[in-house]
Amino acid sequence: MPLPRIVVTLGDPCGIGPELLLRTLPELASGASVVVAGARAGVDLLAGGPVPFAWDGDHLVTGGCRIPWIDPTPQITPGDLALGRGGAASGLAAVEGVRAGALRVQAGLGDALVTLPLSKAAAHAAGFAIPGHTEFLQALAGSPITRMAFASPGLCVVLHTVHQSLRSVIEELDEAAVAETLSFAADRFAQLAGRPNLRIALCALNPHAGEGGAFGNEEELLVRALARAEAACGAGAWSGLPSPFPPGPAPAGWELYPGRPARTGDTLSFSGPHPADTVFLRAWRGEFDLVVALYHDQGLIPIKVLEPETAVNLTLGLPYVRTSPDHGTAFGIAGLWQADPANFLQAASLAARLARRARGDA
Repeated sequence: MPLPRIVVTLGDPCGIGPELLLRTLPELASGASVVVAGARAGVDLLAGGPVPFAWDGDHLVTGGCRIPWIDPTPQITPGDLALGRGGAASGLAAVEGVRAGALRVQAGLGDALVTLPLSKAAAHAAGFAIPGHTEFLQALAGSPITRMAFASPGLCVVLHTVHQSLRSVIEELDEAAVAETLSFAADRFAQLAGRPNLRIALCALNPHAGEGGAFGNEEELLVRALARAEAACGAGAWSGLPSPFPPGPAPAGWELYPGRPARTGDTLSFSGPHPADTVFLRAWRGEFDLVVALYHDQGLIPIKVLEPETAVNLTLGLPYVRTSPDHGTAFGIAGLWQADPANFLQAASLAARLARRARGDA
């Protein structure tokens, strides 16, 4: 059985992405056929470091591996970059690396995309007005809807909104939009988990879920959104959306994270809105399979506290598998070789498992 084909994008060449890649390539290559897209100059900045490497034409040679490399910005040299300082050059390299990697997977030349972190500020300095990977990949694929999700052995989270101000989250809170996120997340996670009987919890917006209107009335809107989501799921609202996975039930024995406690029953259930200060711990202890958070930090703070090494960023709604580590460029330690590769390896491992499932291998 051939290895899954994983395309890795280097991310910002001035961040920790290049050193994470150099440290892990032998392990990645043992379980997948790897191609890298990004600026070679980012790796060249690390010459003389603890991990030796060399270039052999359009291949990177390190740790006994010879990895094909795609550089969409060959005009960028190490002299244009500075470790720990993102800018227009590094932003251009990062975004074009993502574009090259995504288009390769979309063309059927890869089974999954794994993205190392880019800097939004550097991307903006290069002229790319993108909020992040998720929105850029959605535009490249022409996907009608995407959502940012995080999966780990103990906690899975989907974000209703991502990179926008907290003020705008509150001002733009909309019943139909929340219902759309809930029903879409239920549909996509049922595919990922391989079972329909998910228990999905919605976070409240206000403290104590508003406490009967004492701290706000937005929860009344959220209650209506839950009812709409349940009706949409019953009507198969997302059945025609492109998916990386073949139609029909998941293979026997498939589970997103093997070993999680089994659950009886065969129906999907929504509940909430639950106070955000307790719902994540309840989910982590096994009461819920998925939590839908209304805004970025509401969902990211608990998962980064509870599952800092194992949480993997997933993009729901793309026609292919895409994962990413749950951390940023870490400019402050770039080039110091202090970055922990564990989360990147988790992202690559999950991408390989999902790619095998998408191919029908598992």
